[in-house]
Amino acid sequence: MLYHLLYRLHDTYSILNVTRYITFRTAAASITALIISLAFGGVLIRKLREFQIGQVIRHEGPESHRPKAGTPTMGGLLILAASIIPTLLWADLTNAYIWIAVLSTLAFGAIGFADDYLKITRRNHHGLLPRYKMGGQIVVAVTVGVVLLVLADKGLYNTRLIFPFFKYLIPDLGYFYVAFAGFVLVAWSNAVNLTDGLDGLAISTFAVAAAAFTALAYVTGHAVLAQYLLLVRFPPAGELTIFCGALVGASLGFLWYNSYPAEIFMGDVGSLALGGAIGTVALLIKQELLLVIVGGVFVLEAASVVIQVASFKLTGRRVFKMAPLHHHFELIGWSEPKVITRFLIIAIVCALFSLTTLKLR
Repeated sequence: MLYHLLYRLHDTYSILNVTRYITFRTAAASITALIISLAFGGVLIRKLREFQIGQVIRHEGPESHRPKAGTPTMGGLLILAASIIPTLLWADLTNAYIWIAVLSTLAFGAIGFADDYLKITRRNHHGLLPRYKMGGQIVVAVTVGVVLLVLADKGLYNTRLIFPFFKYLIPDLGYFYVAFAGFVLVAWSNAVNLTDGLDGLAISTFAVAAAAFTALAYVTGHAVLAQYLLLVRFPPAGELTIFCGALVGASLGFLWYNSYPAEIFMGDVGSLALGGAIGTVALLIKQELLLVIVGGVFVLEAASVVIQVASFKLTGRRVFKMAPLHHHFELIGWSEPKVITRFLIIAIVCALFSLTTLKLR
């Protein structure tokens, strides 16, 4: 909105010509998101306490988490507001990619909201029935896949895959891309959801991944850089830099309140939305497979759950003391801040390595 208003005046006020640059609008969106998070975080916490909207702790979780019961939750509403509002203010709203990212994020957030609401009203950790929760995610994910296929038919997208490290391995999935896109979105919304188990863990590692995708989105939309790095160039994808920048700002602002010891939790409304957001951006900028490296921490967390369940069903034995992985390290004696810090270091290393793969092809 601000972009369309201010850029229209650039002929009269030459200084406003700066609004045409994605780099400026990304910085503006990030700062706006950070300000919204910091300004309204305290207000939201007080309101959630007034309405007694507190976290319900799973009985099978670590004993050290018992004191966290009652901590205000559903802070993901703040993350959504702090990322979507700046995007709408600073992005080009005629860009279809922006609307796909925004609507996908909101749709996954709505599923998480329903799950959180049921947990709070029932006063236990059981929200939506698994089949309804997963069903909702699949519907949203497949819808996004179908939209991308329609864009591909119009020449505004393509259904090829880019493999990290392999310059000429770019298979075209065609109609199978819908199923692939659906898998990516469902997998990543759940991976971020599984990581959200310690104070500040999910949001800090997500901020790192979002920062990496801010750079990737910019490169994808840049004519010279995309050609130099042999990437599939989509000029409209450049606008997603602003969306990713807003996600970074919103994440840092939320981390202010969610850092150990947390004053507020994001809940499923936040974790599902963030997973959906990063997955959608990866699809739109054609870095679906690189997402596995960028979000290495999320992959480890999700994989630990799969391994634990498979091992127990097949052999009756558990590989980890508890899954997801962060609980395993808690139970072997690592303090919560140590787990968070070490996982954050891993996230930073993964993000940096992912950026180097752009040239190692």
